[in-house]
Amino acid sequence: MVALAFLCGILLVLPIGGADMPVVISLMNSYAGLASAATGFAIGNNVLIIAGALDGASGFILSIVMSKAMNRSFGNVLFGAFGSVVEGASAKTAEGLTVREISAEDAAVQLAYARLVIVVPGYGLAVAQAQHAVRELADLIEKRGGEVKYAIHPVAGRMPGHMNVLLAEANVPYDRLVEMDEINGQFPQADVALVIGANDVVNPAARNDPASPIYGMPILNVDQAQKIIVMKRSMNPGFAGIENELFYNEKTSMLFGDAKQSLVRLVTEVKSL
Repeated sequence: MVALAFLCGILLVLPIGGADMPVVISLMNSYAGLASAATGFAIGNNVLIIAGALDGASGFILSIVMSKAMNRSFGNVLFGAFGSVVEGASAKTAEGLTVREISAEDAAVQLAYARLVIVVPGYGLAVAQAQHAVRELADLIEKRGGEVKYAIHPVAGRMPGHMNVLLAEANVPYDRLVEMDEINGQFPQADVALVIGANDVVNPAARNDPASPIYGMPILNVDQAQKIIVMKRSMNPGFAGIENELFYNEKTSMLFGDAKQSLVRLVTEVKSL
């Protein structure tokens, strides 16, 4: 039975791509609730039955809602192998295009004199544990008269609310966290959009390329900002396995390196201005 359970667990998640990790986590939580409810029936514990049923139902509903947020069916998430690399789309995007790299000094100047900065946090921010550094940078920008907002995509990170919890840990005021539907209309007024470790949720291919596997997925309209600074370790694609058109945009500058170290350098440079 243990071997069979192990095999079933692997086969259930094997077709699910890495970009759908939030849905996987929610689905696993739903399965755990159903297992608890079944245990309650086996031992005659009504509390366990009720709690497990609620946990299972809420996890399943959340999985459905997140699938709709990505403009995909629940069945496609479970069996679509979304994480596979689409070589044709990647080659088409990157062919003949170059990225523009920026130094921490130049990036700091843009941020220090911006009136509105929209920060777009992603999984890279969580990996680098850079939430406190980005809060310090935001405080410096606001002291110089600028305004800082945080654009929250519903499936950014590895679970629903991941970015909210991460930024709350750094005492970022909750009213600065703006959901996707509300913040998208404000990007054209933003002097700088600072993307920290986000990839697929800011990829314009979701709007522009019908052949892209993420076509139709709601994204943050970062490409509409006046200037864009993207902080990444390298040019590796995101979990969807495709190139990000945003990186080759003429308004985009790439600041390579660990997110936390890069933010610390930005803080130092802004303080020196």
